Amino acid sequence: AEFVIVFEPVTHSALFLDVKGEPTKDKQNASLTFDGVHAPTGTVEMRPGPLRLTLENQSRNRVLPSVWIAGEALHDLLGKRKPIVTAKRILANQTFRDLYKADNRSIDQRLKITSLTFLFTDLKGSTALYERVGDLAAFDLVRAHFRALLEIIASEGGAVVKTIGDAVMATFVRPEQAVAAGIQMRKAMDELNEQRGTKDLLVKIGIHEGACLAVMLNDRQDYFGQTVNIAARVQGQATERAINATGPVVRSAAVMELLDKAGLTPAEKSVELRGIADKVVIYEIP
Repeated sequence: AEFVIVFEPVTHSALFLDVKGEPTKDKQNASLTFDGVHAPTGTVEMRPGPLRLTLENQSRNRVLPSVWIAGEALHDLLGKRKPIVTAKRILANQTFRDLYKADNRSIDQRLKITSLTFLFTDLKGSTALYERVGDLAAFDLVRAHFRALLEIIASEGGAVVKTIGDAVMATFVRPEQAVAAGIQMRKAMDELNEQRGTKDLLVKIGIHEGACLAVMLNDRQDYFGQTVNIAARVQGQATERAINATGPVVRSAAVMELLDKAGLTPAEKSVELRGIADKVVIYEIP
């Protein structure tokens, strides 16, 4: 005495059996035909008792019929599914941005995102680098640096919003993804410097998390708001080897666990950021 579903996923055919009432010992019959043209659906009332189920495949494909009891176990299983993707997750997905970068929203349309993590990088001393090694060699170094950073951002589930000169602006759904990316970026620059026998590639990194607006700027999906401003300013406070992050990032449980495993202890400091009235507490990850 349950609601029973005979479902076939190839042809999307379904027969719903509403089993209720007094039990019977008489054999009942139900049939379902798969013709590959129409996807039959329907509900039949039945009584608890024996059932002969006849399934006929007239299509050219193999079918995979199954019988489901739509009880608590099925509802619990289906309840674990996440059939939606939030705007934040979509906009912070690099594949989505690459595939649909030409399908822009209206310039007047704005999306309020309650929490997004921003990571800004900048190559320290890039002007002096061009002066020292020449345009061609410097360009090759900068291109190698960009390639490494973009691969790391994608590997941690982030998305590149834009590059500005030698700087990168990226977004992540969760703070720990951004911090993990920052640590990997620093290591990648060390490896590139070691391969070339130089110390030319030194990346300053800043990370901040908070609310923002998703907007269209210059025919591109971009972000606007104080969170973005603070993230950029925090990066400007970074030294050549440190990663600067704000309190909302460092105090995240997942980030604290990540830093503990890496043996990194952030140093707290209070700084003045341009355009921000009050002093801001940031943490330097050595």
